[in-house]
Amino acid sequence: MLDFAKFTKYSKPGPRYTSYPTALEFSDSFGYDEYINMLKSQDSSRPLSLYFHLPFCKNACYFCGCNVVFTSKEDKMLRYLEYLKRELKILSSYVDCNRSVIQMHFGGGTPTFFTAEQLDEVIKEIRSFFPNFVKDAEVSCEIDPRHINEDQMKVLSQNGFNRVSFGIQDFNEKVQIAVHRVQPYEITKDAMDLARKYDMHSVNVDLIYGLPFQTLETFKETLSLSLTLNPDRYAVFNYAHVPWMKKTMRKIDETTLPLPDEKLQIMQYTIDFLTSNGYKMIGMDHFAKPEDELFQAIEKGELHRNFQGYTTKGGADLIGIGLTSIGEGISHYAQNFKDMKEYEEAIENEKLPFERGVSLNEDDMIRQFVIMELMSNFKLDIKRFEKLFNLDFKTYFADAIKELKPFQDDELLTMDDNFIECSQTGTLLIRNIAMPFDAYMKRHEANAKTFSKTV
Repeated sequence: MLDFAKFTKYSKPGPRYTSYPTALEFSDSFGYDEYINMLKSQDSSRPLSLYFHLPFCKNACYFCGCNVVFTSKEDKMLRYLEYLKRELKILSSYVDCNRSVIQMHFGGGTPTFFTAEQLDEVIKEIRSFFPNFVKDAEVSCEIDPRHINEDQMKVLSQNGFNRVSFGIQDFNEKVQIAVHRVQPYEITKDAMDLARKYDMHSVNVDLIYGLPFQTLETFKETLSLSLTLNPDRYAVFNYAHVPWMKKTMRKIDETTLPLPDEKLQIMQYTIDFLTSNGYKMIGMDHFAKPEDELFQAIEKGELHRNFQGYTTKGGADLIGIGLTSIGEGISHYAQNFKDMKEYEEAIENEKLPFERGVSLNEDDMIRQFVIMELMSNFKLDIKRFEKLFNLDFKTYFADAIKELKPFQDDELLTMDDNFIECSQTGTLLIRNIAMPFDAYMKRHEANAKTFSKTV
């Protein structure tokens, strides 16, 4: 069992490390011309990962931290698809589109808010620019079960999509009403049945703990119901309440949110429940069946983390396409405009809709390696690091090693000359364990409204 008092003392604001440096370090000092040069100079032998942001939703889910455009107007959505096509054309001037594509993801918003015909049109357009998808490419789509029909699922399947992720969050009606997302079990089951009918190789479900009115008992019911759907993977997220960043979160009554002790009990029960039902814990908040490639990757120490979550597809340049999308190269991150008007104006001027980013210096890349290894595999091979960067690890990270001492004392990790390795309990505090290696944390520590809490 977890020592709840021990865990509570580690509850502090901290990054989720989908990138390092984090998005807080993105700025316009990394300029458009520099970004274009980065794209042009990419190694053509490196494969590509493509992320497409389809930002539209009909209504707001109050817990959502995504960049979303709320609309029910079809002309607005059709207009966006036209700009997306124009962005692809401009992009093809700077990127070798004949490179192998090993991963593509449709994120949102609600990608299936678009009709089957619209989805088919945009996928075919993408494949006309990027013709070389590898045979085992991971092609995935986030799906709101309330907005999916058979024609849409058929189009996804026919166009090579093999993974889908269904948002559930919680099956309890009181919780659903409080977060403005009423989604009966039957609707989710119908969506799951469609995914199986059209041969999606892997189906993920998303749950969130820490939502209003949730208790250990209500979440037990959600877990039991979700298990009847037999998903291949689970993502079980700790709700990040950041109302200063997301206006819709202000509609949540903070007095109804479960306290840290209750959240920890939910987390502990979730781990015990899923592991006793055949799932293995992967990364910070994911679970997968032992035959799943994510589990096999972590067993080999080959799991990777990017803006699309955990993946086995490492060693690729990520290109972000669409409003707010983020791309990643060996030494940069780049984000598109968040404002639709600015996004459109850039494309009308025959420019990529790039707004800001960051160019990584040598120290950034050294720390990025360490943080991403810990976040992905809960383990760092020190000798491998020293060989890769020609550095003495304990000299370079002397300050970080001091900061890790309390984690060692609490038996949350072990460290010797060869490895840093998290205990099973320590994996639940992996964000905290990674933070000492973050050179930018000091400047943000005084501001409690920078990151969500780690516990």
